[in-house]
Amino acid sequence: MNDNRYSFLNAIDLKDIEFLYNKFKENPNSVESSWSAFFHGFDFGKENYNHIIKLDDDVKSKNDIFKREFLVCNLIDTYRKRGHFFTNTNPIQKRRKHSYSLDFKNFGLSEKELDTDFESGKLIGIGKTSLRNIINHLKKIYCGSIGIEYMYISNPEKIQWIEKWFYREKLQFSPEEKKFFLKKLNEAITFENFIHTKFVGQKRFSIEGNESTLPALEEIIEYTSDKYLTEEFIIGMSHRGRLNILSNFFQKNYSYIFSEFQGKEYKDKTFSGDVKYHLGFSRIRKTRKGRLVKMNLVPNPSHLESVDSIVEGITRAKIDIIYNQNSNSKKIIPILIHGDAALSCQGIVYEVLQLSQLKGYKTGGTIHIVINNQIGFTTNYTEGRSSIYCTDIAKILMLPVLHVNADDIESVVRAIYFAVDFRMRYHEDVFIDLLGYRKYGHNEGDEPRFTQPSLYQAISKHPNSYNLYKTKLEKEKIIDDNDVKKMEKEYENILHMKYHETNNIKWNVLNSFLEEEWKNFPIVSKNEELFKKVDTRFSMENIIKISNKIFSLPKKKKFFKKTEFIFRQRLEMIKKELVDWSMAELLAYGTLLYEGVNIRLSGEDVARGTFSQRHAVVKTEKEEEIILLNQICKEQGKIQIFNSPLSEYGVLGFDYGYAMYSPHVLTLWEAQFGDFANGGQIIIDQYISSGEDKWKIRNGIVLLLPHGYEGQGPEHSSARIERYLQLCAKNNLFVVNCTNPANFYHLLRRQMKLKFRKPLIIFTPKSLLRNTKCLSTIQDLSTGIFHEILDDPYVKDVNKITKLIFCSGKIYYELLNEKESIQDEKTALVRIEQIYPLNMEKIEKIIKKYKNRKEIFWVQEEPENMGLWNFILRKIGSFISFNLIAPSESSSPSTGSYSDFLRIQNKILKKAFF
Repeated sequence: MNDNRYSFLNAIDLKDIEFLYNKFKENPNSVESSWSAFFHGFDFGKENYNHIIKLDDDVKSKNDIFKREFLVCNLIDTYRKRGHFFTNTNPIQKRRKHSYSLDFKNFGLSEKELDTDFESGKLIGIGKTSLRNIINHLKKIYCGSIGIEYMYISNPEKIQWIEKWFYREKLQFSPEEKKFFLKKLNEAITFENFIHTKFVGQKRFSIEGNESTLPALEEIIEYTSDKYLTEEFIIGMSHRGRLNILSNFFQKNYSYIFSEFQGKEYKDKTFSGDVKYHLGFSRIRKTRKGRLVKMNLVPNPSHLESVDSIVEGITRAKIDIIYNQNSNSKKIIPILIHGDAALSCQGIVYEVLQLSQLKGYKTGGTIHIVINNQIGFTTNYTEGRSSIYCTDIAKILMLPVLHVNADDIESVVRAIYFAVDFRMRYHEDVFIDLLGYRKYGHNEGDEPRFTQPSLYQAISKHPNSYNLYKTKLEKEKIIDDNDVKKMEKEYENILHMKYHETNNIKWNVLNSFLEEEWKNFPIVSKNEELFKKVDTRFSMENIIKISNKIFSLPKKKKFFKKTEFIFRQRLEMIKKELVDWSMAELLAYGTLLYEGVNIRLSGEDVARGTFSQRHAVVKTEKEEEIILLNQICKEQGKIQIFNSPLSEYGVLGFDYGYAMYSPHVLTLWEAQFGDFANGGQIIIDQYISSGEDKWKIRNGIVLLLPHGYEGQGPEHSSARIERYLQLCAKNNLFVVNCTNPANFYHLLRRQMKLKFRKPLIIFTPKSLLRNTKCLSTIQDLSTGIFHEILDDPYVKDVNKITKLIFCSGKIYYELLNEKESIQDEKTALVRIEQIYPLNMEKIEKIIKKYKNRKEIFWVQEEPENMGLWNFILRKIGSFISFNLIAPSESSSPSTGSYSDFLRIQNKILKKAFF
């Protein structure tokens, strides 16, 4: 078969080679990578070069030699680029056929040259040798049980390092190491078989077909802790193989796992718990060489890849807090275990990869392991993705990918060593694609032959990796039949013993994840604890000192004129002892920092603020970044402020993970507009609202969601308050919609002063940021507290009040303006600031206070089927009659017409007072 793609080689001229060579001598990176590799390896010294140009006859001869050398170089380069297509990596199915092959004849070479020596052998680390040896070596490196994808990487040094790693002498494992691999494979297989027979038909999401995942994980902790002194691993994975990894890697007590299969209840009825293959676990365990390592398996729901960003957030928190920021990222490694179908199609994977090299989110590189079943539930991979490989997303960051035959255990371990070495050298992600199969259906009650009869006929006849490796070691005379029987019997006895121990276990145990880090923060659910007044006061003198620090720009630096104006205005307000919304927020941070609290603020455009209100990071005209909040005093906390990429799902998950580890850090995520949080709804639903109930996870993350109807259309009006209220139960969240700066200030401070942690959802304003009535005094900041309910401060005579209007958020100021314009003295405006948990006692007191009331209204700017109305009606409507004033039901949050918006708002206001 002739390949016309290489016909241009017949026209190679020495002058062209000379030109490229001279460029190469000046700068190796200036020529294409294959030429750079060629010149690196080929002996192109001056002596040979000068000899070439002496005689015309010699030129023709040498020209032919160069041509053939370059043909071999092209053969080598093609193996590097395409060898992964011709590997023995698929244990079950035949590989896709390709229209081209790696036959040397397609490269202009012939059989008579098979025994000719070529200098190009130096390119692959075997020196000058025959073409036959070169081809055999290339097949061994690139077409065995490991397929390497890396030639798309733009950095030549990185390519050379990868090649050097694989060209070195093949790793040899000792007999003891091989016995250990066999032992772990036996545990993986026997554990699954044991459950299969003891708990017939129950879901377990077996690891069978990818049992090599177990020795792979063992070697990660062994290799990294020994060579790099790594101390901790944060692991995220979905349900496939999770129980096996919990038992045989994390060493969770088998009895507890068997009890979970028996359906025993939790003793503590406070928590609902979760299915066994979603639970998290923390463990300190020893490696084979006796080193102690800490391992954490993060709990996750059936949204398979949602855990990815949370793993990265936990890792980054530990790097910041324990491991001296990025300088010590070798001490901790995030490991993500994916399924092939989810990896290739879940958008969160892309988002997390895009975070991996960003200043505020990098974790020193993640090791990705794909449990590649070659199927997704009932969907074949040919129907499940358009890319060739499930790992092709790695190419966006030019990350290396190793495709490995999951049945070849020693190749799997070799791939692990490479992944670790690459991660530690370059602090980047790396992917290992373990090509195996799924022995049963999606779960053990599913029948895969309905949809894949041919595939499962092949799987039923295929020996598992344990039996394959056992046969190999028997041939190598490393083990004999007695060794095998003894090993198998010992493990079976352990399983039977632990199974019988479940008779003594009355209750299931819900192991709390990261228990040690949260031991001083109890889980609180009682109202009296939630409504207890928290001391958030701070001396007025120090507030003014902090204000002068954080609102004064450095005099020796030049700033944009509008920036200077904003900061001058802030200082003038401080002189008047007044603060607006953004000043109150910055002072909340400043006072907490002064007290030693660390803060992380992350999200889209948070440094400046979406509405140009925050300016927590200011830039000089030369774009030097200055964070004045970090210059308050010597012994202060540190604030980190990061503009995130345009991502909600990934970044919110990351910051939730960050807060999951760090109860002592105020961790905030802000959406550009509140409705943008829709993009992170899985994190909100599956983790933020329910993590405490399902997994005993405590978390103090703060969500800042701009909300308010101002005629900006349906997309930027509503943060969908009603959705969060549907998630509220058992005091799981704080949901707040503040209307004055002081209350916002005390709310933020309260979050860190509480003796427990709950996620805090704050609906923040837009137009109120510059509303002249939305101001507070410094005295309010200094001596006040957070108020869940705000009674009307303008009522002079309680007895005159015949109408009560309850509301929440921005609509209060519009109602207030209307009330003042008509000089109404019969209406009281009551604001619900903390919507959940709702302080019913305070509301009842306010209602009783106004004895002459005749009407009570709930007024909202959201349509009747949205906003707080249904929640308020359910909570308060049981003991008091309420009337609703709101726009009509709508499928869209708001109109797109500004004039129509004004008409609707005016109608609400008129109806409220007439």
